[in-house]
This record gives sequence, structure tokens and C-alpha cells, in this order.
Amino acid sequence: MTQAIYYVTQHSIEQNLVKGKISKAFANIPEQAIAIPIEERLDKETLLSSLAKAGNFPSWFGHNWDAAWDCLTDSDIEYLTLDLTAVKNMNTEDFNVFKSLIEDAFKEFGKPQLWIVVASDDLS
Repeated sequence: MTQAIYYVTQHSIEQNLVKGKISKAFANIPEQAIAIPIEERLDKETLLSSLAKAGNFPSWFGHNWDAAWDCLTDSDIEYLTLDLTAVKNMNTEDFNVFKSLIEDAFKEFGKPQLWIVVASDDLS
């Protein structure tokens, strides 16, 4: 796998679990992937807080994008998942910054990789 971000639909996961098989995209999510817990609201604050908690960031974590990049690239975290199926209020700009952060870290260090679970086949 040579890219930073992958998208998986909730529908494909459910269908393959019912049929007893796993889709290639879902099967490639490593078991050790760390889930970033997000509920109804996705913005900078919730992303950074959830990432810090999931990644067990140090107490000095500054809750900003630069500090997140530093903590991610200094950590042993290789794989992340972000389930967006419950999100009802998304700050698209913050989400795009987060994805850019992941892509930049991956480009520089080869990690982390992120699997994003979306509700439908609309993988925009």
C-alpha cells in the first residue's frame, strides 16, 4: 500500500460481513490500526482531541496542527481509522487540513496511513 489515505464505505463493510467475506479495501485495514473516535461533530477541536487521546500523545501536546504532525511523526503510530458514519456536522476545511497533515507525514516518514469509513458510496 503506497498511499496515505484510503476510503471504505460502511455499506461494503456490512455487506461483506453478512456474506462472510471481506472486501479487499476493508481487509487491508491493519488490525493494529488505531481508531480516532469521532461522534456527531467533526472540526479541528474534536479531531485534535480525539487524535491525541487515541494516540496517547504527551501532556505537552499543544492541540494545534503542527503539534499533531510532530506527535504523529515522533510516534510509533502507523495506521489510523476514522469512522465518519455518525458525523452530522463537519467542518470541511478542518477535515481537509487533517487529511493534508496525514498526507504530508506519510510523504516524509511513510506513516501513518489512514482509512476513512464513510456511510455511502460517495467517496468525495
